[in-house]
Amino acid sequence: MLKKQGLLALVVVSLLSCTQMQEDPIIIGHRGARGHVVENSLPSIKKAIDLGSDAIEIDVFKIADGSIIVFHDDTVDRLTQATGPIEAYTKETLDTLTLEGGVKIPTLEQVLDLIDAKVVLNVELKGAGTAKPVHEILQSYIDNKGWKIEDFIISSFRWDELQAIRELNPKMPIGILTSEDIDGAIAEGEKLSAVAIHPHFKSLNSQNVDLMHERNFKIYPWTVNDTQDIKAMKIFKVDGIITDYPDRVQ
Repeated sequence: MLKKQGLLALVVVSLLSCTQMQEDPIIIGHRGARGHVVENSLPSIKKAIDLGSDAIEIDVFKIADGSIIVFHDDTVDRLTQATGPIEAYTKETLDTLTLEGGVKIPTLEQVLDLIDAKVVLNVELKGAGTAKPVHEILQSYIDNKGWKIEDFIISSFRWDELQAIRELNPKMPIGILTSEDIDGAIAEGEKLSAVAIHPHFKSLNSQNVDLMHERNFKIYPWTVNDTQDIKAMKIFKVDGIITDYPDRVQ
């Protein structure tokens, strides 16, 4: 009986050790640390890094002069004192606007220079025609500034833009963004040899999580802010959590 009890205790200890060895999901700061500092700004990105993020997610548009700028909305109305479509602005006219705290809307290059390959950068292609100029910028940083292709992941709800990325570069890591269509995202991911699916966290269940993992996709749900939802994602064993509050995931 004592031998059996000893064996049982050994099994329990072994299981606990295995559980402790399981990797925690990576922390992906959504638009930087949006819950703390105005989104997609350089201070927000720095805050996310300071809070221990493993990766930073940003959004990009191509504006009227061809610049790639970091901004989420189709218009500047919500976040600045001005109005109108973001794509109608030039870098010069955008520089006359300020975000909360008096900070400026950054370019993709400014974000890259700030991060300096310290964490992974997830670039979400928000606007049309963004694939080619974004690819050219990222490739320049790979060729000239010490970044590696593994330091990037390109995601989008615009699957046509992801198709353009794949045509430009067969190795660039791609993430398929989706709100609810997990099956469609899996099919598109297989078509594009994507590395990850980025679903809305409320669309996940144990069955589709298992299916995505069986198809060899990483799972990076968005945007998970509530501590109970974060715990639920960890129970699902997702590979990363996109959040406005990087400090809540640790």
